[in-house]
Amino acid sequence: GGSAFGLAAADGVMSWCEEQGLGIDTGAARVPVVPAAVIYDLGISGNTRRPGPQEGYAACLAASAAPHDVGSVGAGTGATVGKILGQRGWCKGGLGAASARLLDGATVAVLVVVGAFGGVCVVGGEVIAGAWDARRGFVRAPSYVLEAPPEHPRLGDGEHTTLVCVATDAALTKIEAGQVARMAQTGIARAINPVHTPLDGDVAFCLATGTQSSSAFIVGVVAAELAGAAVRDGVRHAVSVRGVPTGVERGQSRREPGNQHPRGV
Repeated sequence: GGSAFGLAAADGVMSWCEEQGLGIDTGAARVPVVPAAVIYDLGISGNTRRPGPQEGYAACLAASAAPHDVGSVGAGTGATVGKILGQRGWCKGGLGAASARLLDGATVAVLVVVGAFGGVCVVGGEVIAGAWDARRGFVRAPSYVLEAPPEHPRLGDGEHTTLVCVATDAALTKIEAGQVARMAQTGIARAINPVHTPLDGDVAFCLATGTQSSSAFIVGVVAAELAGAAVRDGVRHAVSVRGVPTGVERGQSRREPGNQHPRGV
C-alpha cells in the first residue's frame, strides 16, 4: 500500500538482510536486492497510513511459519476492486493466499494483493466482488463496455493494481523463476475480469529457496491455479473499510425483502 511512498518499506527489508549477511557479493560489499511493488490506496487511507522502512524491518522480524491473516489486512487494507462505475459501485479488495504440496514434495504458495480495475469472478463467470449497480446488481464490465463505453474510466478512481508473489521451496533457476512468475500472472485472469487493462499495473514475483527438486512446468501450472484461488480468497475475507462495502455485503443487499431486480448483466 501507500502508492509510491510505500516502496520505502524495501529499505527496511534491505537493512534487515544486511544485518543477516544476506545479499549479492559484489566484492566490496554484500548488497541485498529487494524488488518491491505497491498498490494505490491513498483514496482509502487518506494518505495518512503508508508503510516505510520501519514497517519493512518489522515485517522481517515478525516473519513466521504460523498461519497469517487475509482480507483487509496489510497491503490489502485499502485495496478495492470493480471500478467500471467509479467509487459509487466499487467493492473491497484484499490480501489473499493459497498453497499446495506437490507430489514430488515441493510446496508452492501464492500471496496476492487484489486491487484490480475489474471484478472478481468464480469459475463460470459469476461476479463475487466488483462494480455494483443498485438496480442491476453486480455489473460485468465487458458487457457494460459494449452497452455504454465509459469515456474516462480512470477519472477519479486512482490507480489499479494486483500484486502476485509466488514462494516455493522448489529448485528453480533465475530463468525458470521468471517463467513461473509469468504463468502465475496469467492465473489471475481466471478470477479477474477484465484483467491486465491499460488502467492496471499488475506484476508477479517468484521466490525459490531451492531446497526441493521439482519441475518449473509443474510449479508454474500449480502457481497459476493458486493465483486465481488467492484472488478469490482475498475478497471473500475482506471486511468493509471506511464505508467501502465487501462483495458479500453487496450480494446480501440483493436478497433484502422487496428487492426483485435480477442479479448481474
